[in-house]
Amino acid sequence: FIRIMNQITAPDEGQVSFGDRALQPSDIARIGYLPEERGLYKKMKVGEQVLYLARLKGLSTTEAKLRAKKWFERLEMADFWEKKVEDLSKGMAQKVQFVTTVLHEPELLIFDEPFTGFDPINTNLIKREILRLSKEGATVIFSTHRMESVEEICDHIGLINNGQVMVEGPLLDIRKRYQNGTYSFVVKEAIEHWGHGTVMQESKHHTGHSYEVKFKDYPKMMIGELATKGTLVAFEEVLPSVQDIFIEIVENGAKLVPHE
Repeated sequence: FIRIMNQITAPDEGQVSFGDRALQPSDIARIGYLPEERGLYKKMKVGEQVLYLARLKGLSTTEAKLRAKKWFERLEMADFWEKKVEDLSKGMAQKVQFVTTVLHEPELLIFDEPFTGFDPINTNLIKREILRLSKEGATVIFSTHRMESVEEICDHIGLINNGQVMVEGPLLDIRKRYQNGTYSFVVKEAIEHWGHGTVMQESKHHTGHSYEVKFKDYPKMMIGELATKGTLVAFEEVLPSVQDIFIEIVENGAKLVPHE
């Protein structure tokens, strides 16, 4: 589907809409696409590569160079302008591809596994830039197997297994729909028995004892029970992560009925 949106592959049937009309060849200048595979010319210098691709997207050389220099400073790449692509590390090459994706300020950004080759510091750097671009008005499509990044970046998700959309909707709504009766508590005194609850995690710290407890049935009387067992300091529901939801869906082999 991503390749069809970028007009790399033609659809067998159907139509892709961009805004309120069918996708046109000229719309490619309004899209920024960072593929999972490397797409840089190894023998070219980094700066030449960036300017060349920017001109293909409709920028003048002057404007492209001005924007590129700003991005290179922002991403701590200024020293690599004259380097050849073949001499770059995987992470630095990915930064170059990121710049070529966003330089023409597209309305739609498509990132396919954008954190490949990055250490944790650069991963966070690129995450911040993606979130900033989204805040500034760009629509971002983010394709990844790294579920923790999904929760940090996405507002709306679709989980796909074997080519089928298993669940789709606003991120928080989906996590609430698949709630599983798990709650987090902080109490001053240690609690040995939780009745119908199963302790998943526990720890001790300066404010008391922390527990993560999963209940088989919705714990309507839970707070009342706690009042007789210890002094409650804090309490909140623990929603399942996107990864937990995806694993549950795949292991069940079909769309699940959300927990009521």
